[in-house]
Amino acid sequence: MSGNANAAGEELLQRLSGSVDVAVQAFDLVRDKALLVELGAATYRRASFLDERILKQGAKGAWMELGRVMEAAHSVKLQHPLHFIFHTGHVGSTLVSRLLDETGTVFPLREPAALRQLAETYDAGGRVDSLINARGFGILLGGLLKLWSRGDAATKAVVLKATSSVGRMAPALLAQQTTARAIYINLRAEPYIVTLLAGANAALDLRGHGAERFRRLVNYGVAELQPLHQHSRGELAAASWLVETWSQQKALDAGGARMIAVDFDTLLGDTGGEIGRIVLHLGLPHTSNYLANVPLSPVLTRYAKAPEHAYSPALRAQLLNEARTREAEEIAKGLAWLDRMAAANAAVAAVCARAAS
Repeated sequence: MSGNANAAGEELLQRLSGSVDVAVQAFDLVRDKALLVELGAATYRRASFLDERILKQGAKGAWMELGRVMEAAHSVKLQHPLHFIFHTGHVGSTLVSRLLDETGTVFPLREPAALRQLAETYDAGGRVDSLINARGFGILLGGLLKLWSRGDAATKAVVLKATSSVGRMAPALLAQQTTARAIYINLRAEPYIVTLLAGANAALDLRGHGAERFRRLVNYGVAELQPLHQHSRGELAAASWLVETWSQQKALDAGGARMIAVDFDTLLGDTGGEIGRIVLHLGLPHTSNYLANVPLSPVLTRYAKAPEHAYSPALRAQLLNEARTREAEEIAKGLAWLDRMAAANAAVAAVCARAAS
């Protein structure tokens, strides 16, 4: 590290425990370092994803020793209540996050890259290839949770929206953050499969994330799987629904009263009522007019992940109906795959029956 980079890193490290403007963007267990970056509170509120997409050319950042970063993280004094949005992917989690922002009391964290890395590190725990022991993972998890609890001057609570696959470690996050509450958003099987197939990058999404999803299904006890490459797009979409719904159900069982399930179609049909249920569950401060104005929010007229584009529940319904016609054969393949898997595996049948109830 050059002298200038070293000075920048030291300055960021000094600010880490007291300012949300400095974040741990990533960590590297091979080199035992963490990447500190300067973001600014406004960046958090605008961003749909707190990953590499928010890093601007020329932004201040530096890799620092992970031990020193965790020491600074554990010295954070000002913490706010930290709650979670878990979801199964493509089910309106960013929309919900932005609607909660309108309480005026929430500091949003949407899909921090370090949390996705944390889930991968969690998966490796106990394996022969793990780069960190249980104590070290606890220090890393605890330090990051403290940093994610900071907020800014207007913050009454922080709501962290996780990446969809991070739901697999929701029980561990709630066990560590004992005052946290959470919601878990999902869809029933048919609309979920349609949603995934309707996406412009459906094949890339399904194949790109398929390997991790199939490994998780095997870990959950599904021995009847054929190789990923033998599955059609509709079957991969069905497998995605199965594994993410299974992770949701495991998280709901572990979370007890601290976690509630939210069906995205139900939320779109009664946005004010469902957001009211979420706000009440998370204990978020809000004004008397907030819930009355939720159905009128301009957030509902924009694409939540890219607000520069117009979007609405009506347009979503139109696009899904078009996909039902265009992708009818693949949708049928996906639903048939679920039926076959449920017939062959009692645990899969139980997941499907619970989701349909």
